Amino acid sequence: MAKRMRLPNGFGQITKIKNKRLRKPFRAMVTVGKTDEGKPICKLLKPQAYFQTYNEAYAALLEYNRNPYQIEDNMTMLELYERWSKDYFKTLTTNSSTRTIESAWGYCSEIYDVPVVDVRVRHIKSCIEQGKRIVNGELRLASEPTQKRIKSILNMMLDYAVEYDIIDRNYARSFNASKTIKKEAPTQAHMPFKEEEICKLWNNVQSVPYVDALLIQCYTGLRPQELVLIRNENINLVTGTIIGGMKTESGTNRLIPIHPKIHHLIEARYDPNNEYLINIDGKGITYGQYRYRFMKILDKLGLDSNHKCHDPRMHFITMAKKYNVNEYAIKYIVGPSINDLTEKVYTRRDVDWLKEEIIKIK
Repeated sequence: MAKRMRLPNGFGQITKIKNKRLRKPFRAMVTVGKTDEGKPICKLLKPQAYFQTYNEAYAALLEYNRNPYQIEDNMTMLELYERWSKDYFKTLTTNSSTRTIESAWGYCSEIYDVPVVDVRVRHIKSCIEQGKRIVNGELRLASEPTQKRIKSILNMMLDYAVEYDIIDRNYARSFNASKTIKKEAPTQAHMPFKEEEICKLWNNVQSVPYVDALLIQCYTGLRPQELVLIRNENINLVTGTIIGGMKTESGTNRLIPIHPKIHHLIEARYDPNNEYLINIDGKGITYGQYRYRFMKILDKLGLDSNHKCHDPRMHFITMAKKYNVNEYAIKYIVGPSINDLTEKVYTRRDVDWLKEEIIKIK
Protein backbone atom coordinates (compact mmCIF):
# COMPACT_ATOMS: atom_id res chain seq x y z
CA MET A 1 0.00 0.00 0.00
CA ALA A 2 1.43 3.39 -1.00
CA LYS A 3 2.41 5.62 1.87
CA ARG A 4 0.16 8.64 2.35
CA MET A 5 1.95 11.95 2.13
CA ARG A 6 1.07 14.59 4.71
CA LEU A 7 -0.20 17.97 3.56
CA PRO A 8 1.70 21.08 4.66
CA ASN A 9 -0.18 23.40 7.01
CA GLY A 10 -2.69 25.61 5.24
CA PHE A 11 -2.75 23.55 2.04
CA GLY A 12 -6.23 22.15 2.61
CA GLN A 13 -7.82 18.90 3.70
CA ILE A 14 -8.30 15.40 2.32
CA THR A 15 -11.14 13.37 3.81
CA LYS A 16 -12.26 9.84 3.00
CA ILE A 17 -16.06 9.69 2.83
CA LYS A 18 -17.16 6.59 4.75
CA ASN A 19 -20.40 4.65 4.85
CA LYS A 20 -21.03 5.36 1.16
CA ARG A 21 -20.16 3.19 -1.81
CA LEU A 22 -18.31 5.83 -3.81
CA ARG A 23 -16.03 5.22 -6.79
CA LYS A 24 -14.07 8.33 -5.75
CA PRO A 25 -14.27 8.50 -1.94
CA PHE A 26 -11.43 10.97 -1.26
CA ARG A 27 -12.65 14.56 -0.98
CA ALA A 28 -10.22 17.46 -1.43
CA MET A 29 -10.93 20.85 0.11
CA VAL A 30 -8.85 24.00 -0.04
CA THR A 31 -8.29 26.51 2.73
CA VAL A 32 -9.65 29.91 1.73
CA GLY A 33 -9.36 31.73 5.06
CA LYS A 34 -9.78 31.51 8.80
CA THR A 35 -12.58 32.25 11.24
CA ASP A 36 -12.21 34.83 14.01
CA GLU A 37 -11.27 31.91 16.24
CA GLY A 38 -8.43 30.92 13.88
CA LYS A 39 -10.10 27.80 12.48
CA PRO A 40 -9.63 27.14 8.74
CA ILE A 41 -12.44 27.93 6.30
CA CYS A 42 -12.50 25.29 3.56
CA LYS A 43 -14.27 24.92 0.21
CA LEU A 44 -14.43 22.04 -2.22
CA LEU A 45 -11.60 22.03 -4.75
CA LYS A 46 -12.81 23.02 -8.23
CA PRO A 47 -13.34 21.83 -10.88
CA GLN A 48 -12.81 18.34 -9.36
CA ALA A 49 -13.10 17.61 -5.64
CA TYR A 50 -13.41 13.79 -5.43
CA PHE A 51 -10.68 11.28 -6.27
CA GLN A 52 -10.15 7.51 -6.30
CA THR A 53 -7.04 7.61 -4.12
CA TYR A 54 -5.61 9.79 -1.39
CA ASN A 55 -2.48 10.50 -3.40
CA GLU A 56 -4.52 11.70 -6.41
CA ALA A 57 -6.29 14.17 -4.14
CA TYR A 58 -2.94 15.17 -2.66
CA ALA A 59 -1.46 15.84 -6.12
CA ALA A 60 -4.50 18.00 -7.06
CA LEU A 61 -4.15 20.08 -3.90
CA LEU A 62 -0.44 20.57 -4.53
CA GLU A 63 -1.22 21.77 -8.08
CA TYR A 64 -3.85 24.19 -6.77
CA ASN A 65 -1.43 25.64 -4.21
CA ARG A 66 1.26 26.18 -6.86
CA ASN A 67 -1.18 28.55 -8.65
CA PRO A 68 -4.15 29.32 -6.38
CA TYR A 69 -7.32 30.61 -7.98
CA GLN A 70 -10.51 31.90 -6.44
CA ILE A 71 -13.02 29.18 -5.61
CA GLU A 72 -16.45 30.50 -6.47
CA ASP A 73 -19.45 28.55 -5.21
CA ASN A 74 -22.22 31.10 -5.49
CA MET A 75 -20.98 33.64 -8.02
CA THR A 76 -23.95 35.04 -9.93
CA MET A 77 -23.98 35.93 -13.61
CA LEU A 78 -24.06 39.61 -12.68
CA GLU A 79 -20.94 39.18 -10.54
CA LEU A 80 -19.29 37.25 -13.39
CA TYR A 81 -20.17 40.04 -15.85
CA GLU A 82 -18.65 42.67 -13.56
CA ARG A 83 -15.46 40.65 -13.19
CA TRP A 84 -15.20 39.68 -16.88
CA SER A 85 -16.08 43.13 -18.26
CA LYS A 86 -13.50 44.82 -16.02
CA ASP A 87 -10.80 42.84 -17.86
CA TYR A 88 -12.41 42.76 -21.30
CA PHE A 89 -13.16 46.48 -21.54
CA LYS A 90 -9.43 47.17 -21.19
CA THR A 91 -8.96 45.53 -24.62
CA LEU A 92 -11.49 47.75 -26.40
CA THR A 93 -10.36 50.86 -28.25
CA THR A 94 -13.59 52.90 -28.29
CA ASN A 95 -16.16 53.96 -25.73
CA SER A 96 -18.90 53.05 -28.20
CA SER A 97 -17.79 49.39 -28.15
CA THR A 98 -18.11 49.39 -24.36
CA ARG A 99 -21.55 50.99 -24.51
CA THR A 100 -22.70 48.46 -27.11
CA ILE A 101 -21.82 45.58 -24.79
CA GLU A 102 -23.41 47.29 -21.80
CA SER A 103 -26.58 47.84 -23.83
CA ALA A 104 -26.80 44.18 -24.92
CA TRP A 105 -26.13 42.96 -21.37
CA GLY A 106 -29.12 45.04 -20.27
CA TYR A 107 -31.37 42.54 -22.08
CA CYS A 108 -30.10 39.68 -19.87
CA SER A 109 -31.55 40.82 -16.54
CA GLU A 110 -33.46 37.57 -16.03
CA ILE A 111 -30.18 35.72 -15.40
CA TYR A 112 -28.42 38.37 -13.31
CA ASP A 113 -29.09 36.47 -10.06
CA VAL A 114 -28.61 32.96 -11.45
CA PRO A 115 -25.47 31.23 -10.06
CA VAL A 116 -22.95 30.71 -12.86
CA VAL A 117 -22.73 26.98 -12.04
CA ASP A 118 -26.48 26.64 -12.66
CA VAL A 119 -26.61 28.32 -16.08
CA ARG A 120 -27.77 25.98 -18.82
CA VAL A 121 -28.75 26.28 -22.49
CA ARG A 122 -32.36 27.13 -21.58
CA HIS A 123 -31.21 30.23 -19.66
CA ILE A 124 -29.06 31.41 -22.56
CA LYS A 125 -31.75 30.81 -25.19
CA SER A 126 -34.29 32.64 -23.05
CA CYS A 127 -32.06 35.74 -22.95
CA ILE A 128 -31.65 35.63 -26.71
CA GLU A 129 -35.30 34.95 -27.57
CA GLN A 130 -37.09 36.87 -24.83
CA GLY A 131 -34.53 39.35 -23.50
CA LYS A 132 -36.07 42.75 -22.83
CA ARG A 133 -35.20 46.06 -21.27
CA ILE A 134 -36.65 49.52 -20.73
CA VAL A 135 -35.34 52.07 -23.25
CA ASN A 136 -36.53 55.66 -22.91
CA GLY A 137 -39.57 54.51 -20.97
CA GLU A 138 -40.51 51.80 -23.51
CA LEU A 139 -40.22 48.02 -23.07
CA ARG A 140 -38.15 46.63 -25.96
CA LEU A 141 -37.27 43.12 -27.12
CA ALA A 142 -33.78 42.49 -28.42
CA SER A 143 -33.37 43.08 -32.15
CA GLU A 144 -31.60 40.57 -34.38
CA PRO A 145 -28.18 42.34 -34.12
CA THR A 146 -28.60 42.61 -30.34
CA GLN A 147 -29.51 38.91 -30.10
CA LYS A 148 -26.28 38.03 -31.90
CA ARG A 149 -24.38 40.31 -29.55
CA ILE A 150 -25.97 38.66 -26.49
CA LYS A 151 -24.84 35.23 -27.72
CA SER A 152 -21.32 36.54 -28.31
CA ILE A 153 -21.13 38.16 -24.85
CA LEU A 154 -22.32 35.00 -23.07
CA ASN A 155 -19.84 32.94 -25.11
CA MET A 156 -16.99 35.12 -23.85
CA MET A 157 -18.25 35.40 -20.26
CA LEU A 158 -18.59 31.64 -19.83
CA ASP A 159 -15.24 31.04 -21.56
CA TYR A 160 -13.82 33.30 -18.86
CA ALA A 161 -15.62 31.28 -16.17
CA VAL A 162 -14.12 28.06 -17.55
CA GLU A 163 -10.64 29.60 -17.68
CA TYR A 164 -10.84 30.54 -14.00
CA ASP A 165 -12.33 27.16 -12.98
CA ILE A 166 -15.63 28.65 -11.89
CA ILE A 167 -17.36 26.12 -14.16
CA ASP A 168 -16.08 23.22 -16.22
CA ARG A 169 -18.35 23.59 -19.26
CA ASN A 170 -19.50 26.52 -21.38
CA TYR A 171 -23.12 25.81 -22.30
CA ALA A 172 -23.28 28.94 -24.47
CA ARG A 173 -21.01 27.21 -26.99
CA SER A 174 -22.96 23.97 -27.00
CA PHE A 175 -25.56 25.13 -29.53
CA ASN A 176 -25.79 27.13 -32.76
CA ALA A 177 -27.79 30.31 -32.26
CA SER A 178 -28.84 30.63 -35.91
CA LYS A 179 -32.14 28.83 -35.23
CA THR A 180 -32.72 30.76 -32.01
CA ILE A 181 -32.12 34.27 -33.31
CA LYS A 182 -35.20 35.68 -35.00
CA LYS A 183 -34.74 36.87 -38.54
CA GLU A 184 -36.00 40.38 -39.11
CA ALA A 185 -37.94 41.22 -42.23
CA PRO A 186 -35.82 42.72 -45.01
CA THR A 187 -35.66 46.47 -44.63
CA GLN A 188 -36.78 48.87 -47.32
CA ALA A 189 -34.08 50.15 -49.64
CA HIS A 190 -32.43 53.40 -48.58
CA MET A 191 -33.96 56.52 -50.10
CA PRO A 192 -32.92 60.16 -50.28
CA PHE A 193 -34.91 62.93 -48.63
CA LYS A 194 -37.37 64.94 -50.71
CA GLU A 195 -36.66 68.62 -51.26
CA GLU A 196 -39.54 69.65 -48.98
CA GLU A 197 -38.19 67.36 -46.25
CA ILE A 198 -34.76 69.01 -46.41
CA CYS A 199 -36.48 72.40 -46.17
CA LYS A 200 -38.31 71.25 -43.03
CA LEU A 201 -35.03 70.15 -41.50
CA TRP A 202 -33.36 73.51 -42.18
CA ASN A 203 -36.39 75.40 -40.87
CA ASN A 204 -36.24 73.48 -37.59
CA VAL A 205 -32.51 73.20 -37.08
CA GLN A 206 -32.63 75.53 -34.07
CA SER A 207 -35.83 74.20 -32.50
CA VAL A 208 -35.61 70.39 -32.78
CA PRO A 209 -32.66 68.62 -31.09
CA TYR A 210 -30.22 66.73 -33.35
CA VAL A 211 -31.66 68.03 -36.63
CA ASP A 212 -28.22 69.61 -37.08
CA ALA A 213 -26.60 66.16 -36.75
CA LEU A 214 -28.92 64.77 -39.42
CA LEU A 215 -28.07 67.65 -41.77
CA ILE A 216 -24.35 67.17 -41.14
CA GLN A 217 -24.83 63.57 -42.22
CA CYS A 218 -26.71 64.68 -45.36
CA TYR A 219 -23.83 66.92 -46.46
CA THR A 220 -20.92 64.59 -45.57
CA GLY A 221 -22.22 61.18 -46.66
CA LEU A 222 -21.21 59.67 -43.30
CA ARG A 223 -22.74 56.43 -42.12
CA PRO A 224 -24.61 56.87 -38.81
CA GLN A 225 -21.95 54.82 -37.00
CA GLU A 226 -19.27 57.05 -38.51
CA LEU A 227 -21.10 60.23 -37.56
CA VAL A 228 -21.31 59.38 -33.85
CA LEU A 229 -17.61 58.43 -33.81
CA ILE A 230 -16.32 61.74 -35.26
CA ARG A 231 -13.85 63.13 -32.74
CA ASN A 232 -13.40 66.87 -32.28
CA GLU A 233 -9.63 66.39 -32.53
CA ASN A 234 -10.16 65.21 -36.13
CA ILE A 235 -12.03 68.34 -37.17
CA ASN A 236 -10.15 71.31 -38.64
CA LEU A 237 -12.44 74.32 -38.93
CA VAL A 238 -9.67 76.40 -40.54
CA THR A 239 -9.05 74.03 -43.47
CA GLY A 240 -12.71 72.93 -43.43
CA THR A 241 -12.01 69.21 -43.22
CA ILE A 242 -12.90 66.15 -41.15
CA ILE A 243 -10.89 62.96 -40.79
CA GLY A 244 -13.23 60.04 -40.21
CA GLY A 245 -14.84 56.88 -41.49
CA MET A 246 -14.83 53.18 -40.75
CA LYS A 247 -15.96 49.74 -41.99
CA THR A 248 -13.52 49.16 -44.86
CA GLU A 249 -9.89 49.95 -45.63
CA SER A 250 -11.00 52.51 -48.21
CA GLY A 251 -13.47 54.05 -45.78
CA THR A 252 -11.26 54.39 -42.73
CA ASN A 253 -9.65 57.75 -41.87
CA ARG A 254 -10.74 59.40 -45.09
CA LEU A 255 -10.60 63.15 -45.74
CA ILE A 256 -14.06 64.70 -45.84
CA PRO A 257 -14.45 68.36 -46.90
CA ILE A 258 -16.96 70.38 -44.87
CA HIS A 259 -19.69 71.75 -47.13
CA PRO A 260 -20.19 75.51 -46.57
CA LYS A 261 -23.85 74.93 -45.69
CA ILE A 262 -22.98 72.91 -42.58
CA HIS A 263 -19.79 74.69 -41.52
CA HIS A 264 -21.69 76.78 -38.94
CA LEU A 265 -23.48 73.67 -37.63
CA ILE A 266 -20.19 71.89 -36.99
CA GLU A 267 -18.64 75.05 -35.55
CA ALA A 268 -21.56 75.40 -33.10
CA ARG A 269 -21.12 71.80 -31.92
CA TYR A 270 -17.32 71.83 -31.89
CA ASP A 271 -15.90 71.78 -28.35
CA PRO A 272 -12.32 70.57 -27.82
CA ASN A 273 -13.25 69.71 -24.23
CA ASN A 274 -15.58 66.99 -25.54
CA GLU A 275 -14.22 63.87 -27.22
CA TYR A 276 -16.99 63.53 -29.79
CA LEU A 277 -18.75 66.06 -32.01
CA ILE A 278 -22.16 64.42 -31.56
CA ASN A 279 -22.75 63.93 -27.85
CA ILE A 280 -25.20 64.01 -24.96
CA ASP A 281 -24.07 66.30 -22.16
CA GLY A 282 -20.48 65.95 -23.36
CA LYS A 283 -20.52 62.16 -23.59
CA GLY A 284 -20.45 60.31 -26.90
CA ILE A 285 -23.58 58.51 -28.05
CA THR A 286 -24.19 55.08 -29.51
CA TYR A 287 -25.72 54.24 -32.87
CA GLY A 288 -28.87 53.16 -31.01
CA GLN A 289 -29.15 56.50 -29.21
CA TYR A 290 -28.69 58.38 -32.49
CA ARG A 291 -31.24 56.17 -34.22
CA TYR A 292 -33.79 56.92 -31.48
CA ARG A 293 -33.30 60.68 -31.96
CA PHE A 294 -33.42 60.26 -35.74
CA MET A 295 -36.83 58.57 -35.50
CA LYS A 296 -38.10 61.27 -33.11
CA ILE A 297 -37.18 63.92 -35.70
CA LEU A 298 -39.15 62.08 -38.40
CA ASP A 299 -42.18 61.90 -36.13
CA LYS A 300 -42.01 65.48 -34.88
CA LEU A 301 -41.56 67.03 -38.33
CA GLY A 302 -43.92 64.67 -40.14
CA LEU A 303 -41.24 63.28 -42.44
CA ASP A 304 -41.60 59.91 -44.20
CA SER A 305 -41.54 57.29 -41.42
CA ASN A 306 -39.84 54.81 -43.76
CA HIS A 307 -36.58 56.76 -43.61
CA LYS A 308 -33.65 54.92 -42.05
CA CYS A 309 -30.49 56.26 -40.40
CA HIS A 310 -28.45 55.46 -43.53
CA ASP A 311 -30.73 57.56 -45.77
CA PRO A 312 -28.76 60.81 -45.21
CA ARG A 313 -25.75 59.01 -46.72
CA MET A 314 -27.88 57.95 -49.68
CA HIS A 315 -29.16 61.54 -49.94
CA PHE A 316 -25.59 62.84 -50.20
CA ILE A 317 -24.67 60.36 -52.94
CA THR A 318 -27.90 61.09 -54.86
CA MET A 319 -27.35 64.86 -54.68
CA ALA A 320 -23.69 64.50 -55.65
CA LYS A 321 -24.67 62.62 -58.79
CA LYS A 322 -27.50 65.05 -59.54
CA TYR A 323 -25.07 67.98 -59.51
CA ASN A 324 -22.37 66.11 -61.47
CA VAL A 325 -19.79 65.80 -58.72
CA ASN A 326 -16.77 63.91 -60.05
CA GLU A 327 -17.30 60.17 -59.49
CA TYR A 328 -13.86 59.79 -57.90
CA ALA A 329 -14.54 62.71 -55.56
CA ILE A 330 -17.71 60.92 -54.40
CA LYS A 331 -15.73 57.76 -53.73
CA TYR A 332 -12.99 59.63 -51.88
CA ILE A 333 -15.60 61.29 -49.65
CA VAL A 334 -17.99 58.40 -48.93
CA GLY A 335 -15.40 55.62 -48.93
CA PRO A 336 -16.18 52.91 -51.53
CA SER A 337 -12.97 51.48 -52.99
CA ILE A 338 -11.61 52.86 -56.25
CA ASN A 339 -10.92 50.16 -58.85
CA ASP A 340 -9.19 52.39 -61.39
CA LEU A 341 -5.50 51.60 -60.84
CA THR A 342 -4.31 54.92 -62.26
CA GLU A 343 -6.65 56.91 -60.03
CA LYS A 344 -5.96 54.77 -56.97
CA VAL A 345 -2.18 54.65 -57.17
CA TYR A 346 -0.85 57.46 -59.34
CA THR A 347 -3.33 60.34 -58.96
CA ARG A 348 -2.92 62.53 -55.88
CA ARG A 349 -6.06 64.52 -55.09
CA ASP A 350 -5.79 67.58 -52.86
CA VAL A 351 -8.28 69.14 -50.45
CA ASP A 352 -9.02 72.11 -52.69
CA TRP A 353 -10.16 69.79 -55.49
CA LEU A 354 -12.50 67.93 -53.13
CA LYS A 355 -13.90 71.25 -51.88
CA GLU A 356 -14.50 72.45 -55.43
CA GLU A 357 -16.43 69.29 -56.14
CA ILE A 358 -18.52 69.22 -52.96
CA ILE A 359 -19.74 72.80 -53.31
CA LYS A 360 -21.48 71.77 -56.53
CA ILE A 361 -24.13 70.27 -54.22
CA LYS A 362 -26.77 72.89 -53.55
